[in-house]
Parts: sequence; structure tokens; C-alpha cells
Amino acid sequence: MSDKEVSKPCHRCKSRSASLPTETTKIHYEEFWLFRHCSSVHQRDRHAQKAGQLFSGLLAMNVVFLGSAFISSMIFNNVAITLADVWILLSILKVLCLFWIIYYLLGTSRQPHAVLYRDSHAGAIWIRGSVLLFGICSILLNVFQIGYSTILVHCKSKVEILFPSIGIIFICTQAYFLWHHSKDCIQVQHNFTRCGLMVTIATNLLLWLLAVTNDTLHVEIESQLREVERRFAGNETTLCTCPNTTICKVFQKGYILLYPFNTEYCLVCSSVLYVMWKNVGRRISHDHIPNTKPKFKLQGVVFGPLLGTSAAIIGACVFMMYQIQVTSLVPSHQVIVIYYSYYIVLLPLMSVGAVIGTIIHALEKKELDTLKNPTRSLDVVLLMAAALGQIGMSYFSIVALVATDPRDPLNSLALSYSVLLIFQNITQNVFVIDGLHRRHVAAAAEARHAGHSGQHTVAVELPGEEETTLNSNQEHSQTPPAKEEHPKEEQNHEAYSQRRVSMLELGQEIRKASLSYIHTYSHLSWKRRALREISFFLVLCNIILWVMPTFGTHPIFENGMERSFYGYSTWFAIVNFGLPLGVFYRMHSVGGLLEVYVTA
Repeated sequence: MSDKEVSKPCHRCKSRSASLPTETTKIHYEEFWLFRHCSSVHQRDRHAQKAGQLFSGLLAMNVVFLGSAFISSMIFNNVAITLADVWILLSILKVLCLFWIIYYLLGTSRQPHAVLYRDSHAGAIWIRGSVLLFGICSILLNVFQIGYSTILVHCKSKVEILFPSIGIIFICTQAYFLWHHSKDCIQVQHNFTRCGLMVTIATNLLLWLLAVTNDTLHVEIESQLREVERRFAGNETTLCTCPNTTICKVFQKGYILLYPFNTEYCLVCSSVLYVMWKNVGRRISHDHIPNTKPKFKLQGVVFGPLLGTSAAIIGACVFMMYQIQVTSLVPSHQVIVIYYSYYIVLLPLMSVGAVIGTIIHALEKKELDTLKNPTRSLDVVLLMAAALGQIGMSYFSIVALVATDPRDPLNSLALSYSVLLIFQNITQNVFVIDGLHRRHVAAAAEARHAGHSGQHTVAVELPGEEETTLNSNQEHSQTPPAKEEHPKEEQNHEAYSQRRVSMLELGQEIRKASLSYIHTYSHLSWKRRALREISFFLVLCNIILWVMPTFGTHPIFENGMERSFYGYSTWFAIVNFGLPLGVFYRMHSVGGLLEVYVTA
């Protein structure tokens, strides 16, 4: 074989090898064992997370069903299952939750690499503040219940003293746990932590359900007793009543006054615990951690606080008038007309503000925040679910009013109130949910411009201040010889000059603060300014609309039209579902609107 013949295949091999790299240099990562191992580990972690969530969810569902069966049996057949039996079950659940919370505080959270990440969106300051406030009110409620039961110990069972005593320990421990660990993304003992959180959530939901049923039953009994007192005034009953003593009356009134805060405490704790349950095993990347966290500053708003404060003051006056008239033996329908008129004026203003805010959101060029955020997802679900309470009651009222006599003045006011309430809930939900999904963009240009102008104003003002200070110092240093002979006069002069300098400094600080506020307000864009005004106005309106039904302003009980149309038991079942959700909706809307205000 010749060299030429040998060399020819070599040239072909070279030409083939030159064309091979375009096909063989593509790296197929799926063939590497490291990629297969990592992907299989990732898939196993996801499967384990889903399995843990499913198991803990099923555990909570069984606990809720068991407790609901006890509470329902107590309501419909109080002979076989009494209130004491329900309290014993809830006490056992509270003790289990206490053991788990203590184990988490002393064991799980202190393990190495237990809390590597913290969710910045979870556990906002107003959420934790509401947990603390409602927790203190719930503790006082249990104290009043213990005192009231102790006075009536001759006709009360010992369980009525034991149950609130365990409740005080449970509330204190849970409030401390949520205040310090609501942002945790725990990375150890996933399944045990999920189960503990879910049992605690189920316990809070059962406590809320029991509080709701007891509250509505009390309202039903009070309305029936009021009708009996009107007809048979002067008759005495042989029930276990409070003796005619001051301390007993204080315990009774305090218990009735603080009772609504217990329901709010249970719902707020359940929402915070659910976010912690979603964050178990969650790993947060650096993209999810905001560089600058927006803070609440009362700047750039003028008309919103004024209008909101006016609405709150008028609402407080209407609330006091309603309470005075309804608690009298012969209540008049005039106060119900005033109540409906107040709502008919306020609800359209809130709806118009929410619609304008939604339009401004549409005009803005902010991007939607598509990052995973369990807190925001829960806020949206709670807003939509809680609004169903008021919307459902309003539709039932509309059907009853239209079917009976819509031309009656009181019925026409109630009809207008129901329609406006539905529209206001829908528009406010759209505004809040749209604002929560907007990405916060720090106005760097505006801040920079404000900083430069602020420095300019300070630079203009400071020389005058320095001159006054220097002049005063020169006055102190250049003391004439004649004044040295009179030390008392010199001390009086120094004190006067120091007061003069301090007053000048105070005036300078006040002037700088006012100029800074005016400058911040004037340099905000009209869109951000309008969003802040609307958000703050809606915050104050929702606060007063939360206060009124929470503390007993329920014209839906006094106006007997719906009750006569649907029947006593059916209408109270509807109210039992809708009224607590409506109260929670107003309270939760305040948190969402504050978030919109901060990020505007």
C-alpha cells in the first residue's frame, strides 16, 4: 500500500473531525450523574413538602371537624353535649399547642441552621401589633370571666374557672411566639412543625367558632329578654343572676365589652400561623429580599386624614346615639334611620375613592410583582372570603325587602344600604388587591431632588442660627467687669440667654419640619399623592365601620323585617355566618390599605 493511499483516508478523517465538533460539543446535562442526582433530590424535596403539607392539612381538618361536631351538638342538643364538654376538649387542644410552642421556642428554633431565612413580607408591624392588642383584650376578658364565675361559684361549675385560666396562659405564650417568630422559614423538623402549626390553627378556629356561636346566642337571648321586659316589667327570674354589687357589674360589663376582641384575636392568629405553615422549608433567594423596605410616614397626605377623621367623629356620635336609644325600654326607629343615613352617605364616598384609586393604578407604569409571596396570597384570599359575609347578608336582605314592602321609608333605607354595601365591598377589594400586586418603586429622582433642595434650605437657614449662637457665646465671653461684681445678675442673664437660644432652636426645628413636610407634599407626583389620600381616608373609614358593629351596633337585629320574612332560626343562622366575617373584613382591610399606602 502506497503512502498516497494511506494519506487519503487521513484527509477524510480530518475533514470528518472538523465537522464533528458542531454536533458533539453540545453538552447534554441530562446524561451527567450529578444533574440526575440533584434533580432527583430536588424532586424528592418537593414530594416530601407536598406530602407533609397534605398530612398536616388532613390532621387539622379532622381536628376542626371533631370540634365543630362538639359545638354543633352543644347548640342543638345541650343535654348530651354541654358547654363544659366543649371547654374540656378545647382545653386539651390548648395544652397540646402549649407543649408544641414551648418545644419550638426552646428546641426547634435553637438548632443549628434552623432559621436560615426570614420572610420580610410576613408579620408586618400592624399585624403583630393587632395580635398584641387583641391578645391583651382577650386576657382581660378571661380575667373578667374568672372573676364573674368566682362570684357566682355557688351556681357555676369549676370548668368555667379552669377554662379561662388555661386560656390566659395560651394567649400569652402564643402572642410571644407570633411576635418573635412570625417571619421564620424553619429548615429543620418540617413535618413536626407543620403538624404543630396546623393543630394550633385548628384550635384558634374552634375558639373563634365557639366565640361566634356564644356571642350570637347572647344577642338572641338579650333581644328576647328585652321584649319580655317591655311586656312584663317588674317580674323576677330565678336564674343564676349577678348580685347587685359593683364588682359583679364591672365584671359583667367588662366581659360584654371585650368579648368581640376575642374573635378577632383568633382569626388574626390563624392567618399569621398559616403564613408560617407555608414558609416551613422555604428557601428565599436574594431577589426576594427587598433592598429598601418601605416605612409608614405621615407625609404627603392632607385631605385624606381630614375627611377620614370627620367621618370617624360623626360615626362615633351615631354609635353613641344608637347605644343610648337601643338600650332604653322604648327604643325609637329614628336612631335606625340615622344609622342607615350615615352609611348611605359614607359608602358612596368610599366607593368613589376606591374606583378613582383603581383607575390611577391602571394609569401607572408600575410592573406587577409576580414573585412568590404567601402573605400576599393569604391577604387576597382573606379579603375575598371575608367580604362574602356582608355581601351574603346584603343579598338576603335585598330579597326580603323587595318581596315585602320596598316603599316603606325604613325599608327603602335598608335596601339602599344593602346595595351600596355590596358595591363598596367589591370596589374596595379590587383597589386593595390591585395595590398589593403592584411592585414598589422607590422614587429615587424625587428623593434626590428633595434632598438637594432640603440641603439648600438648611444651608440658607443655618448661618442665621450659627450667628445667633455665636452672638450669644460672644455675649457670654465678653462679660464686662462691672457684672463680675454681681454674680446673681450674671446667672440670671445666662439663664435668660440660654432660654432665648433654646427657643430660637425650637423655632428653627419647627420651621424646618414644616418646610420639609410642605416640600415632600409638593414634590410627590399627583398619582402617588392621590393614592395616599385615598388609602388613608379608607383606613379611617374602615376603622369606624369596624368599631360600630364590633361593640354592638346591630340594626339588623332590631329591624324585625328580615326575621319575620325568613323565620327566627333561619335569619339568625344567616347572621351567625355573615356578621363575624363582616367585622373581620373591616379589620383586615385596614392592614391591606396600610400596605397600599406605604407602597404608593
